[in-house]
Amino acid sequence: MRRIYVKEDVCIGCRLCEIYCIVQHSKSKNIIKAFRDEPRPLPGVIVEEKGPISFALQCRHCDDAPCVESCITGAMQRMEDGRIICDIDRCVGCWTCIMVCPYGAIRMDQNRKVASKCDLCIGEDIPVCVKNCPNEALMYEE
Repeated sequence: MRRIYVKEDVCIGCRLCEIYCIVQHSKSKNIIKAFRDEPRPLPGVIVEEKGPISFALQCRHCDDAPCVESCITGAMQRMEDGRIICDIDRCVGCWTCIMVCPYGAIRMDQNRKVASKCDLCIGEDIPVCVKNCPNEALMYEE
């Protein structure tokens, strides 16, 4: 399965990956509307920074995914292609997936009271964070 890998030595912490993710998962897919007029989705990628080091953190779509195993409603599911998604219609906001994720890649969407995570941009050949990273700090590979 293809996954996103980070080259932290070239990440400059610009957070464009977060912005493109928000726009991709917005209703309009328009940057102005996504940030001003619509309820803003949480980005599936989070830029972590400590001093001069920064890197993008997102779901690893683990082979042995503790979030899927611990989900009490089956909202966290593995798709046929290997990606892990959260079915927000089934999520009850128990946050068990957040507690068991070893990478801290799942967050609480307080507006919708559901878990939020990277879905590798369903319907896209390459996730938008990877496609739009100006320094090619994100790679999408096997």
